[in-house]
Amino acid sequence: MSTSVPLIVKLLASSVSVANRAGKIVRDVMSKGELGIVEKGKDDYQTEADRSAQRCIIASLAAQYPNINIIGEEDNPDTEGDVPSDWIVIDTDKDVLSLECPSSLQGVKEEDIVVWVDPLDGTSEYTQGFLEHVTVLIGISVNEKPVAGVIHQPYYKTLIDGEKKMGRTIWGLQGVGVGGFTPAPPPDSLIITTTRSHSNALAEKGLQAMNASQVLRVGGAGYKVLQLLEGVASVYLFATSGCKKWDTCAPEAVLSAAGGKLTDILGNYYKYGASEQRLNKTGVLAAVNNELHSYALSKIPEELKELQSKK
Repeated sequence: MSTSVPLIVKLLASSVSVANRAGKIVRDVMSKGELGIVEKGKDDYQTEADRSAQRCIIASLAAQYPNINIIGEEDNPDTEGDVPSDWIVIDTDKDVLSLECPSSLQGVKEEDIVVWVDPLDGTSEYTQGFLEHVTVLIGISVNEKPVAGVIHQPYYKTLIDGEKKMGRTIWGLQGVGVGGFTPAPPPDSLIITTTRSHSNALAEKGLQAMNASQVLRVGGAGYKVLQLLEGVASVYLFATSGCKKWDTCAPEAVLSAAGGKLTDILGNYYKYGASEQRLNKTGVLAAVNNELHSYALSKIPEELKELQSKK
């Protein structure tokens, strides 16, 4: 790895390669059929795939970038300990490595960075067989702001030279754009994507206020943001607390790099410093462009905003 490549670009290139390996681990656990499910809380599950993928990601990044603060979802002792040597990834994605780093990020040091890791976003869907919803998320924040991110889909199927390939990796870098696919324009009508497994009365009230032509209920913050970028949905709304920083750091970074916007339902950006609370208390509102985001923000009832702002 060339020392002349700025740290942020190197870290993103490493994260792409690591996410690919973590995605294979996720598939391997499923193919063996022993998911090792643990219930962490109500409707909150952890599997062997969560644990193993996190061990792979954290061990690989920590080995190369020892002074970076890495925060993973699975803060369980079972995610620590010896890591198999073939899980330690030192490769870097050559396409990402060749990117020109924005001037604002060229001087970033390891101590300025917090990496937020969700090794398997959409665990509930994973256990129920909705595998297309599953993503591996690695978000890179500098001075509390998401600046780069990786969304890997382990079960995305593509044909390359007549052969089926599993997995797709999409990345975003502030000031550069996105790679791995080409974003599509939003649909002509207002289509909302939201949770399929963590809804409640407040969340439903926010959805009703949108008067959308269609509501898509899917799993995982990563998958919802991909629906925005692929032109499947117009807005991603979850009008109450529930998701965490590791759910939204990478998706926000990728969406922002594509010209989109992700905030809470009050229109405020979340901060991603290491000392910030993990829970996104005031919900999530995202859209593929500022115009759609402003429109959706204006439709959320003031009483709902006031209720969330008191949390």
